[in-house]
Amino acid sequence: MTIRIITDSSAGIPPHIAEELEITVLDLHVTREESEDADSKKGETQGTSGLSALELAAAYARQLERCHDEGIVVLHLSKRLSSTWSAAVSASAVFDDTVRVIDTSAVGMSLGFAAIVAASFARSGADLDGCVNAAKGALALSETWLYLSQLDDIRKSGRISATTAVLSAALLATKPILRVHDGKLELAIKTRTQKKAFSKLVEHVVKRADGMPGYAAVQYAGDREGADVLKGMLEEALPEGSTVGVYPLDEVLTVHTGEGALGLSVFFATPTVD
Repeated sequence: MTIRIITDSSAGIPPHIAEELEITVLDLHVTREESEDADSKKGETQGTSGLSALELAAAYARQLERCHDEGIVVLHLSKRLSSTWSAAVSASAVFDDTVRVIDTSAVGMSLGFAAIVAASFARSGADLDGCVNAAKGALALSETWLYLSQLDDIRKSGRISATTAVLSAALLATKPILRVHDGKLELAIKTRTQKKAFSKLVEHVVKRADGMPGYAAVQYAGDREGADVLKGMLEEALPEGSTVGVYPLDEVLTVHTGEGALGLSVFFATPTVD
């Protein structure tokens, strides 16, 4: 049996890839509550919640049974964006050293890339330490950005830094791009139009690639049109041999980003230097 890899739905791994590589994807929770506005109009308010330690412990136990206790690599979204990581640490404590929870500081397909790479190493016969190191290496080779058509939803969710929150009132008329840095969302680029936002983002990615091919994953909330536009720009600008895929943004992330958001994760050939 091989080492098992567990992640959560925020990673956005396409189902057919998760199935092929036997990656266990645990669904984060979307909550729905009835609400009433000042005009007494009823509606529905959506929220999210992380996975509990009890849920995670049960999932880890099932996978340990499948791999005959050889070990599990656990990759959840950043601890600065969800309570799931701390619950995972608590859950892993009952399994000694056979369950390794990695502090990913990531979300989206940066997390997905790490799970995919770790699962590929597991299938090749790597031991637990080898799979952990492979996942950490993939995280060091990935970057993620988030394009927003508006900031209202993510500002209300509290998922942006204090500095960005202070700036948000001035940014409502812009098309901001946030970067996932050190596990949290920070303002990276601000522009007035989607076209300029995409151009600046592609320019940054090409510079970061430094002539080496990479793999880009564009994730979209709602209409796919913008994602296809960004995909075309990336395919034209990235070095030969690069691949660009388009996938839906997971519902648990869409609750915070709002419709029209696009995520871009890129797996580069060389490590990130900050």
